[in-house]
Amino acid sequence: MNILFFLKPKSDVAYIHDYCTLRQVLETMEYHRYSCIPMLNREGKYTGTLTEGDLLWYIKAQQAMDLKKAENIFISDFPRRTNYTAVSADADMEDLLQKAMNQNFVPVVDDTENFIGIITRKSILEYCYQQLQTLKKQE
Repeated sequence: MNILFFLKPKSDVAYIHDYCTLRQVLETMEYHRYSCIPMLNREGKYTGTLTEGDLLWYIKAQQAMDLKKAENIFISDFPRRTNYTAVSADADMEDLLQKAMNQNFVPVVDDTENFIGIITRKSILEYCYQQLQTLKKQE
């Protein structure tokens, strides 16, 4: 099965750039109600994922945080505890499933490492559920 069948294209996905400020990231994640968000560089290449946990641990370490101060903190220097691993557009379903077990979504990149979209864990689970239902009907 071609994994691009599950792809939510870049045009439909909120993402941040690694030159964004903490405030921009907070506002983007709040607006879209994301718990984690893909991060791209200026060239559109996937550079990692930022999670709510990353934000919370950083804010805790700062002890006194306000939105004005957040305008001067750039995400490129931001410590991240985890990073979602991307797959290439020609990856197989097994690789996709393995990544989805530990990630809310799987970033997908093309041959030149450009970010082209994500595959959500939900879409993978829906596919697996449908496959199970089909197998049950065949029994």
